[in-house]
Amino acid sequence: MSDPRPLDQPQNDALRTHLEAWLNQQNQTLLEEVMAAWQGALARFHPDESMLSGLREAVGPFAAPDSAGPADTHLAAALDLVEGATSQSDLLKRLLDALALLVERSALFILKQGLASLYAHRGFEAEAPLKVGAVVPPPELEALIQGLNQSLRHKGPGYTALLSPISAFEAADVAIFPLRHKKKAVALLLVDSGLRRKLDHPEQIRALVLATSAVLASLAAGKDEEPRPQPAEHQSSAPTQVVPEPFEPPAPVDLDPRTRAAAERLARVLVGDVELYFPAKVAQARTRGNLYALLRDELERSRATFVERFGEGVEIQHRIFTTTVIHQLCDGDVSKLGAAPWA
Repeated sequence: MSDPRPLDQPQNDALRTHLEAWLNQQNQTLLEEVMAAWQGALARFHPDESMLSGLREAVGPFAAPDSAGPADTHLAAALDLVEGATSQSDLLKRLLDALALLVERSALFILKQGLASLYAHRGFEAEAPLKVGAVVPPPELEALIQGLNQSLRHKGPGYTALLSPISAFEAADVAIFPLRHKKKAVALLLVDSGLRRKLDHPEQIRALVLATSAVLASLAAGKDEEPRPQPAEHQSSAPTQVVPEPFEPPAPVDLDPRTRAAAERLARVLVGDVELYFPAKVAQARTRGNLYALLRDELERSRATFVERFGEGVEIQHRIFTTTVIHQLCDGDVSKLGAAPWA
């Protein structure tokens, strides 16, 4: 049988190798010439005056945007509203009316003797408040009240505590601002996004709060004489609730001996129940000095019962419940009570 490969196969392979080398060289030379020509053309590729003129004619005259958007317009109207206040109660009403231009829901809480009491609200359910009574500020609200923070911009215990008297529905976005007078927080403003996903104008709200604080200071400085009563037909539509004056000390509460004895007896019963049902926590608190942190809910419920019976003023003036807690649960050492807001 004959060999299937041609006798001239080695010669053909040599020719193919030389031909492929020549083709590769020619392709590389052509590619370099094309790239050089392309780069040269790009150097001359720039718009001329006729093309620019055509673009200007097609676009037409440039219209400058309006410098005042809707948010700025609303803020200006809100500032005008609060600056026209004639009294503290009128100022608070105007603040809530002004906030209606910027937020879905707002509520104002007056701070007095360490407690936050609902004053008025806008945008919440018609039947609010859902429950009466003052709110005991949790630690993050205490930090805000003491000036450690400028605002709260997240949901948490502070938001839940203020929201609980007025609504069971939590919004997605929230802000809490303090209203200050002489560097002291006298009120807390709660705003949230309602059914919306976020607050649209938090910075405008903060600016409005600062302006309200300035107006409050101005009203307090000019309060040298009581305003004359207005005729009935010209009376303001402000809420009938009297706003506590934050810079006036509370009037002393008289306490006769029989009332004091009854108050002390109730305090001993309430505190005794805490000691009876939570002996381990009481013993731990006596060692570590953190009674309020361990028994906060129980102590607040007991204090609320005492205040409901004898009034907040009695406890603030005479500290009967507080003294009983310190005596029975802290061995008379107030430092073992810890950071209780009413201590």
